[in-house]
Amino acid sequence: MKHFQNTIFLQIISFIILSSHVKPAIGQDLQEVVVDKEITGVQPLTGIVFWPGNSQVETDAISLEFSYMLYNQIVTEKGIYDWSAVETLLDEMATRNHQAVLRFRFTYPGKTTAVPDYIKALADYNETEGTTEGQTTWFPDWTDQELRDFTIDFYKKYAEKYDGDPRLAYVQTGFGLWAEYHIYDGPSIIGETFPSKEFQSSFFKHLDTIFVQTNWSISIDAASSTYSPFSVESELLDINFGLFDDSFMHSSHGGYNTQSWNFFDRERYKTAPAGGEFSYYSDYDQHNVLNEDIGAYGTPFEIFVENFHMSYINGNDQNRYQTLDRIKEASMYMGYRFKVNSFKTNSTNSLVEIENVGVAPIYYDAYVTVNGVRANETLKYLSPGEKLTCEIASGGESSTLTIESDYILPTQEIEYYGTVNEPYVYVPKDPEETLHIEKTSSPAKRLEVTMSDDSIMLNANGQELAYVIIYDLQGKVLMDLTLPSTTQISIPKSDIQAAGILVIRTNQGSVRILTQ
Repeated sequence: MKHFQNTIFLQIISFIILSSHVKPAIGQDLQEVVVDKEITGVQPLTGIVFWPGNSQVETDAISLEFSYMLYNQIVTEKGIYDWSAVETLLDEMATRNHQAVLRFRFTYPGKTTAVPDYIKALADYNETEGTTEGQTTWFPDWTDQELRDFTIDFYKKYAEKYDGDPRLAYVQTGFGLWAEYHIYDGPSIIGETFPSKEFQSSFFKHLDTIFVQTNWSISIDAASSTYSPFSVESELLDINFGLFDDSFMHSSHGGYNTQSWNFFDRERYKTAPAGGEFSYYSDYDQHNVLNEDIGAYGTPFEIFVENFHMSYINGNDQNRYQTLDRIKEASMYMGYRFKVNSFKTNSTNSLVEIENVGVAPIYYDAYVTVNGVRANETLKYLSPGEKLTCEIASGGESSTLTIESDYILPTQEIEYYGTVNEPYVYVPKDPEETLHIEKTSSPAKRLEVTMSDDSIMLNANGQELAYVIIYDLQGKVLMDLTLPSTTQISIPKSDIQAAGILVIRTNQGSVRILTQ
C-alpha cells in the first residue's frame, strides 16, 4: 500500500513539473492580424513562356522560359555525359529571374536526328530519311537496342542531375516530330521510326520512379491509340505525369484537343501540371489568342485557362502582337494564386487560413512561414477554391508572414493577397452589353459590316475578299467560303442559322458581331 501511495505521489509531482513547461494551446489568446498584401507580379512556375532568344525575354511579364535540347549535346560517347549546355542555359535563365521548361527531342522537320554519334556509327543502326512539312528529315531507328538502352539511361542520369533543381520548373518529353507524340506527315512506322508501345510502357514506368520532385509532362497527342500504349494499358494512366497541348486555342479546339484532354482525365490537373503552346495553325491564331474578352474565336484566354486549369503556355510570339502589359496580365491569371483569409497570432504561435484563388495548384512543396518558421502543412496540390489552416510555431504582433519554397529561385517570391485584399477574378462581358459590331482586326484593315433583318453585309472597301469564315463562340465553323475576286459579300442569316455572338474572319480582318 505504501509503495502504491509513493507511486501516485511521484506521478502527481511529475505532472506538475511537466505542466509548467507546456506552452499555451495554439487557440489561446490569439489576436487577429490585418495583412495588406497584393499579388503584383507573375508567380513562379506559372504564366506565358518565352524562348531565350526572344528580343524581350528580359521582362517581368514572364517567369518561365522554354528551350528544346538535343541528346547529342550531352552525349557523344557511350556513358559519358557533359551537362554544360544545360548548365549554361539554366544559369542564363536564372539571371533573368526565370525558371526553365526543357524538352529533349530526337526529331525535327528539316534536320538530322539528335541521336548520339556513337549510336549512329553502329553497323546495325539505320535511320530513315523522309519528307515532312516539305523538308528532308531524318528519323531515329527504334529497332536498335542501343538507342533504347541509351534513352532509358539518359533520363536516369538527367533525373540524378536535375530532379528538384529550382532552376528547372518542368520537364517535357516525348517522341516523334518535336517530341510531340506524332509523325502526322512522313514515315510513321511504330517500332521503327517511332518507339514501340512496349518500349514506351517501360519508359513511362521508368520516369515515374526516377523523377521524385520535378514534374514531367507529355503531349496530349499521346492519347492516340496509334502511337501510345495508354488505351491498352490503362494502368499507365495512374502514373502522375502532366500534359502539354501544342495547339492550344485553335479554331476547333473543342474537338480533337478537348477529347485528348478528356482521355487523360480532366481531374489530372489536381496533381500534375497542365501546359502547352498557343496554336500555330494560322497566323490569325497567334495574332488573336490574347485579344481581351474574345480571344481568337469568341472565347477569351482567361476562360480557356480556367477550363483547362493551365499553369503555363508557350507564347514566344505574343510580344509581336500584344503589349508586355497584356502578356503580364495573362501570365498572372495562370496557375496558383494564394489569399490569406485569416492570420491569428499570440506570442509563441500563429494560425493561418490560406486559400488557393487561382486556376490550378502549385505542384511543389511550399509553406506558409511566420518569422522564418515554416508550417508543417504543405500548399502542394491545394486545388482552386480549397482552403488550408496552418499552425506555425512562431508569432508576435509584428510577425512577418511569407510563403517559402525550395523549388523556386532565391530571387523569386511567392506573393499572396492579404486579409483585407480581394483577389482579381475574370468576369466575361455580358453579351447584351457588347456592341453589335466590334472590330477585332488591325487598325490598318478596312473591313466594314452592316446588318439587316435577314442578312450580314461585308464590305472590304475596294480591297479583295479572298475568304470568309464564321465561327460561333465555341470555335465551331458555321460557314467557310473561298471567294472569287470581290470586295463585298452579302450572307443570308438563314445560311448560318445562328443568333448571338459570332466571329467573322476574313483576309481583310475580323469582327465580332451580335446578330440579335
